Amino acid sequence: MPLTVAVVVGALSTDHKIGLVTVAALFVGFALISSLVLPRRNPDFPGKHLNLFIVVCVLFFLAMVSAVIVFGREPKEASAETSPTATAPVTTTATTSTAPTTTSGAATQGDPVAGKAVFASAGCGGCHTLKAANASGAVGPNLDSLKPEVDTVVHQVENGGGVMPAFKDQLTQKQIDDVAAFVYTSTH
Repeated sequence: MPLTVAVVVGALSTDHKIGLVTVAALFVGFALISSLVLPRRNPDFPGKHLNLFIVVCVLFFLAMVSAVIVFGREPKEASAETSPTATAPVTTTATTSTAPTTTSGAATQGDPVAGKAVFASAGCGGCHTLKAANASGAVGPNLDSLKPEVDTVVHQVENGGGVMPAFKDQLTQKQIDDVAAFVYTSTH
C-alpha cells in the first residue's frame, strides 16, 4: 500500500503537490493548535464557542476533501492540452509500422524496431510493464493497460513527470520518436 501511495503522489505535478501539502499543513496545524495549545490556555475550550469550532472543523474537512479532488487528478488533463490535430495522424496510421507524431511543430516518424532497443537501453522496463519488451516494472504505469498515444509518450519521455525523469538530454529526438512508436505499436 505505501508503494502505491508513493507512486500516486509521485505522479502528481509539482503544483498539485504544493496545493495538497498546503491544505494538509493548514488542516494539521489547526488540529494541533485546537487540541494541544488552546486547551492549555483555556481549559474550558471550546466552551460557549462550540458551534463555531464545529463549523471551522467541518470547513477544514471540506477544504481537505476538495483539495484531494482538485489536486489529486491524474496528469491526463495536462496531456489533453496538446493540440487536437496531434492525435489525428496517430489514429489514421495505426496499421503502419511507424507512427507519426508532432513534436516542436514538425512531423516526425519513429521506428518501432529501433524503439524496442531504446526502451531496453534507457531502462524503461525497470519502471514500466510492457509485454512486447518483456518488462514488468511496477513504479511507472503499466503501458499495456494505459495504451498511450504517440504524442503522449513523446511528451512524457521528453519532459518526464512525477517520479519519471526527463530524457530529452539523454536521448536524441529520433530515439524518443522510436521509443514512442514502439510503445504505441506494442499497445494498440
